Amino acid sequence: MTHSNTTPRLFVPDNLREGAELAATPAQAHYLGTVLRQGPGAALRLFNGRDGEFQASIAFLRKDRAGFAVGPQRRLQAPEPDLWLLFAPLKRDATDLVVEKATELGASALLPVLTARTNTARLNLDRLRGIATEAAEQCERLTVPRMADPQRLADLLAAWPAGRRLVVALERAEGPPPRGCDSPTALLVGPEGGFAPTEAQMLRRLSFVVPASLGPRILRAETAAIAGLALLQPAVQGYVATIVGTPAAD
Repeated sequence: MTHSNTTPRLFVPDNLREGAELAATPAQAHYLGTVLRQGPGAALRLFNGRDGEFQASIAFLRKDRAGFAVGPQRRLQAPEPDLWLLFAPLKRDATDLVVEKATELGASALLPVLTARTNTARLNLDRLRGIATEAAEQCERLTVPRMADPQRLADLLAAWPAGRRLVVALERAEGPPPRGCDSPTALLVGPEGGFAPTEAQMLRRLSFVVPASLGPRILRAETAAIAGLALLQPAVQGYVATIVGTPAAD
């Protein structure tokens, strides 16, 4: 949970409409009362990923209980890019960073994949969903990305949905940098140490895979995820391309 310099902004699962009264979670009540030292009547902003963003206020606040009074809508729900991130789980701090930055960069779904060189298969998905929620609250987006259960790479590719291209950040790949997504797209970033040779060969044989270059340097996995997602957004494509040393798309 986080807030701007003026008004706290919180994600809620409930339907939002003017005049509704909603219950806060114990964590939200603690955050508002203990961390922010807010009280009844304090202004909030609420969003749920479906109904846009609404003005609200704290109706009541006790130690681990709070209620929200929903006011008028302030932002309509807007369409967002249909952009997935597939990533091999890393060490805890690096995985946290990937989830946070992928949320800020607009990923609609986060899919952990288990590869031959994945160095950890244990993930606390509830904790990662919390990180994604806090990042969405902070960055003003209107949705929280879906967090999927970990899957083996081969299983995920075998059930790949038709019509979605898969951009794969392959080390020293020959090809252009990722281009902005105007259709369902996913980015796959491998583990530290890269994909095993058999995995790289399998990926290159698939018709929906687009090998992409992130520049001449070997990037850390978390850096590759951030740079790749940014390059897939046309608004910042030229800027990030300059950082990673690749030409911007026309």
